[in-house]
Amino acid sequence: MNADTLTRRIAKPLVFGLGLLPLAWIAAGVLQWPGADLGANPVEKVQDTLGIWGLRLLLLTLAVTPLRELLGWPRLQAFRRMLGLFGFAYIALHFLWYLFVDQAFDWRQLLVDVAKRPYVTVGFTALLLLVPLAWTSTNRAMRRMGRRWQQLHRLVYPAVVLGCVHFWWQVKADVREPLVYAAIAAVLLGWRLHRHWRRGAYAARQSGATSGARRQRDAGQDQDAARRGTPARLLAEQPPAQ
Repeated sequence: MNADTLTRRIAKPLVFGLGLLPLAWIAAGVLQWPGADLGANPVEKVQDTLGIWGLRLLLLTLAVTPLRELLGWPRLQAFRRMLGLFGFAYIALHFLWYLFVDQAFDWRQLLVDVAKRPYVTVGFTALLLLVPLAWTSTNRAMRRMGRRWQQLHRLVYPAVVLGCVHFWWQVKADVREPLVYAAIAAVLLGWRLHRHWRRGAYAARQSGATSGARRQRDAGQDQDAARRGTPARLLAEQPPAQ
């Protein structure tokens, strides 16, 4: 069994099963199975668990590319879309639980919360940013959109930042756990900024080297023409050598 087959038949189903574990734990708690205690406030516990796991999975999604490049494991890329969709699913369930269970499907109260509670505003905005990413996560959408697909999916960066802010503002008192997630997000986004800067600097150096070589070649051609007795007027009128 080669590495591609191993990834497709074993690793990806294993990651899929692990992604369902938090949801299975919540279901066990709702059904009051032994070992799955949702605490004194089960509604809030379920809502918080869904949101935290959504943020964790989004951070794991952002970690795929750095780990792939730093560790030299290109097949990690095969898990990025799955992790991102799991992250979106948990965040969508976090919102739906808040709407249907916590707010009893009261849309007017939801709009009031979005308008007046900053942590609800940023959380709802993060969800809206993730919707087009989940909608265009198929191979067909990637082919149709081309380079625009990559530009669109950069919305995951502000969505993660807003998710960290949402978590931070929601806890109000003990911010140690939100601080850990914010620090991880800062490292992952900072790594991307650094890579972008390095690529820009490398491209600028390559462009400068190419321009310098072209100027030297043009100067050499002009000198050769002067030695052959080409009139100065013709040298001035002829276009630069390509």
